[in-house]
Amino acid sequence: MAVYCQCNAYIGIIEANARFFGGFYLKKIFSVIFISFILILSACSSQKSGTPIEDFNFTDQDGKPFGLEDLKGKVWVSDFVFTNCTTVCPPMTMNMAELQEKVKEMGLEDVHFVSFTVDPEIDTPEVLKQYGQSFGADFSTWHFLTGYSQEEIEDYVPKNFKTIVKKPRDDDQVIHGITFYLFNKDGEIIGDYPGDKEVPFKQIIKDIKAAL
Repeated sequence: MAVYCQCNAYIGIIEANARFFGGFYLKKIFSVIFISFILILSACSSQKSGTPIEDFNFTDQDGKPFGLEDLKGKVWVSDFVFTNCTTVCPPMTMNMAELQEKVKEMGLEDVHFVSFTVDPEIDTPEVLKQYGQSFGADFSTWHFLTGYSQEEIEDYVPKNFKTIVKKPRDDDQVIHGITFYLFNKDGEIIGDYPGDKEVPFKQIIKDIKAAL
């Protein structure tokens, strides 16, 4: 709990300094520093194995309802991205696409992938579908989710994934974790892995096989 309070304090300091100095570039410098801090925090954080997450009911890239109930009895991998991201999201989504392809090549059936947007006001179903298509996503097993408020996702993620989501004031970039999370058929987190670079594909595939 102290970690997240400290994170919120850092956000307040960044925003206050940006408003005080009124400088666009200074705000960007503070944002870069804070994003670096969060990425380090995300890399160090680890969810306890066997941890269930709270139920959710959101909207997928086709505008259809999609929730935890739809993943019941399935092994799945999740991450957090947003389509306007200029840093970690493109490589993360590329890596998730590669993981999906590897799973298909291995003949592993009924493995699903879930990407939660952390910028829901911008990322409508149509925007998410176009984004997924640009990375060659197979929508039969990869679900891009939206349909909630910024406040809701900023509350849901720390509670269930032990990482942060925060959209700083007057900025179009969202601070978020860079982890891939593996879930078993009971909707419990059983593994977490770096998602932006040096992704341990072999280990993830091994863990997926064990969970099927």
